[in-house]
Amino acid sequence: MKTASGRKRKAPPAESLHKLVAYQIHEDDFAPIRPAHRERGWMDETIFSKFAYRCLPLVIANQYGWEILSTHHIRVSWDGTSRREGLVVENLSGDGRLHAASHFGLGVLTFQIPFLFKTPGGWNLMVRGPMNRPKDGIVALEGVVETDWSHATFTMNWRFTRACTVEFGLGEPICHFFPVPRGAVEGFRTELRMLEGETELNEKFKKWSESRDWFLWALGKLKPDVVAKGWQKDYLQAAKDKKLLAQEFVDQRPRNESNQSDGNHEIP
Repeated sequence: MKTASGRKRKAPPAESLHKLVAYQIHEDDFAPIRPAHRERGWMDETIFSKFAYRCLPLVIANQYGWEILSTHHIRVSWDGTSRREGLVVENLSGDGRLHAASHFGLGVLTFQIPFLFKTPGGWNLMVRGPMNRPKDGIVALEGVVETDWSHATFTMNWRFTRACTVEFGLGEPICHFFPVPRGAVEGFRTELRMLEGETELNEKFKKWSESRDWFLWALGKLKPDVVAKGWQKDYLQAAKDKKLLAQEFVDQRPRNESNQSDGNHEIP
């Protein structure tokens, strides 16, 4: 992958890589795991040649980690009450165990994750919903799991924002996760400063700000050379690079397990 300077990023040597292991708990219970994908349907539909992909932070976040995919197509309804029975899951299609159920009440949909994850010492697992993939009527809840010492599984939970019905498609991402070092936030000292006190940084910011303002003015005036350029590229150099940030999970399961169908009907 290229950096903002345009240089290609070298892959780290294998011996420097940490190991993230997903242990499948039951032979007959599985869910597909894949490196998080760059594409989003709503980003594909944005005008001016899918201009949303020009936002590098957005594109990086989309593919920052891994996704667990739904093994079934389900329809879920919530009646707005706090009762567990107020949330109903209907299985429309799919093979194997149904991972989705009402467990906590209060309009919370719970997905059972059929893996026990282990990270190296000092590393947690950030568990959340798919990045930049909003879903009307329901929102993913987030959690930080201490997977270096814990011997328990975790669940992926979504909470309805109103009484309604939603669907999760077969192969739709229902969980996004990535490792984070424990103590990273606690290890930062924070300060507030005036930008004008940092002469070099302030000058660089002013040049960028003036350049952006002029470009937007020229674009509004339909200056031919600016219209032909379309957008400034000084910050973004690599958003079109479709190389996955995360590696595929290496399958170390016995052959009779790894040969089973994973139900991976991918949704971008």
